[in-house]
Amino acid sequence: MALRRNTTAGRGALAAVTLGSGMALLDGTVVNLAVPTIGRELDASLAQVQWVVNGYLLSMAALILVSGALGDRVGRRRVYSVGIALFAIASLACALAADPAQLIAARVAQGVGGTLLTPGALAVIQASFAPEDRASAIGTWAGTSGIATALGPFVGGVLLDHGGWRWIFAINLPIAAAVLFLVWRFVPESRNPEASGGLDAVGAALTVGGLGLLTWGLIGAGEADPPVTLLRTVGGLVLLGGFTAYERRATRPLVPMGLFGSRVFSAANGMTFLVYGALGAVMFFLVIQLQVSAGFSPMASGLASLPVTVALFTLSSRASALGQRIGPRLPMTVGPLVCAAGVALMSGVGGGTRYWTGVFPGMVLFALGLAALVSPLTASVLAAAPDRLAGTASGINNAVARSGSLLAVAALPPLVGLTGDAYADPAAFTAGYRPAMLACAVLLAGGGIVSWFGLAGTRPNQPEGGDA
Repeated sequence: MALRRNTTAGRGALAAVTLGSGMALLDGTVVNLAVPTIGRELDASLAQVQWVVNGYLLSMAALILVSGALGDRVGRRRVYSVGIALFAIASLACALAADPAQLIAARVAQGVGGTLLTPGALAVIQASFAPEDRASAIGTWAGTSGIATALGPFVGGVLLDHGGWRWIFAINLPIAAAVLFLVWRFVPESRNPEASGGLDAVGAALTVGGLGLLTWGLIGAGEADPPVTLLRTVGGLVLLGGFTAYERRATRPLVPMGLFGSRVFSAANGMTFLVYGALGAVMFFLVIQLQVSAGFSPMASGLASLPVTVALFTLSSRASALGQRIGPRLPMTVGPLVCAAGVALMSGVGGGTRYWTGVFPGMVLFALGLAALVSPLTASVLAAAPDRLAGTASGINNAVARSGSLLAVAALPPLVGLTGDAYADPAAFTAGYRPAMLACAVLLAGGGIVSWFGLAGTRPNQPEGGDA
């Protein structure tokens, strides 16, 4: 029997999925704030600190397409519950980690849990609620997710300033326990009876291996011997090339390659890779620079990005309406260029920087650019795919975004000469921070250029579709 939103069971099920998603989003927001503290207390190198961030992203980028299909086959409630439990166990391991290697391993496991629960939450709503209640339930879920993102800097700052970095992971345990109880009590099991055949295990393995080797090669570029770096990087590229070739002939591929026959779909994902790569790197570098060089507290460095949350909350729906009225090409071109201007302004952050004069103007520009591009981007990706592949298209775009962040955070530090304990040295980090931010501005501008040429000819409410 379908759940109704105004019943006890409906409210309990909705609480289960919103709390679980909120927990994962909150955790993702606060870990960047803790990077300098974690590195200092665990005596970690910059490469190890990068892996603390990227271990989670690697799991998410490589496995997020698998998790949705897994829920359809073995049960959405079961997959969501396993994701919550694994996320909680890994969070405990993170909180108890005695050295960087233990923390990195726990973060990879935490990413696997996050991969299972993140798409699982929306799938549970779609499958469990009555059709007339789904829109409002999804709205509540999305709103709570936004609130969790907005609260992240504040909650993370309080925990870091008054409890220590281990508490940003330990706080997940009581939340996960409450979610598991609510799932057990209120969420019905569901699966897709038409889902058949095995999962694309070969495709998943090639993705994990390719992204893992490539990330390993990029992060270690500043410290490992050049032949070792070359071997890892080339190995990763070969496996990713093998993934592309395999997916073209797989019976049930993770990525139906025919989708990329649409110029709009390809351009939107190319822009996603560049823009979200820059976004991940900007947040990684800026938080460290604010704490290490400018002397901001963890809370103050987290709250520095508040204009982004405010802009996305207040302007995303208007940007979506604008994109429907004039087409996606202009907002998806101008948005990244405005972001690039904001990042270029923030490249001057350093010792003696004050928030209102040195950070706020650039952050506002960056926020306005993001608000302009996010909704039209999502709409373009979905409109360029057949309705039957809408979920797959959205999942591909999500994976591309996470892969962009993963690889940018891996590649940029060694490219700008940051290795070892440079993240703890204000002068050394500032010397690398400025070219890194300018490189991010170039990536963002590149995203705008890709959109301008790739989306040429798209019309309002009618982006170009492909033969998928």
